[in-house]
Amino acid sequence: MGTDQAVELMRAMLREALIVSAPLLIAAALTSFILSLFQTLTSLQDQTITTVPRLLIVAVITLAALPWFARRLVTYTVVLFTNFHRYLG
Repeated sequence: MGTDQAVELMRAMLREALIVSAPLLIAAALTSFILSLFQTLTSLQDQTITTVPRLLIVAVITLAALPWFARRLVTYTVVLFTNFHRYLG
């Protein structure tokens, strides 16, 4: 396996990881922003106000998007194994 092939494999893997993790990261960031704004406007400084809703939203999105996550990862794995002969010789 050459350097170009290794770089291409890593690029594809990182791209898939970013695509799969993006919905969760965006949801957590938006939730944190909205809750921080709410805390600033109401002068509440309790940590559970930000932690619990963020965890709940991430858990709900994870459960809702699990079929999509699995389909993306299975497709990536099938393509990787299908093209495996290119990387051996």
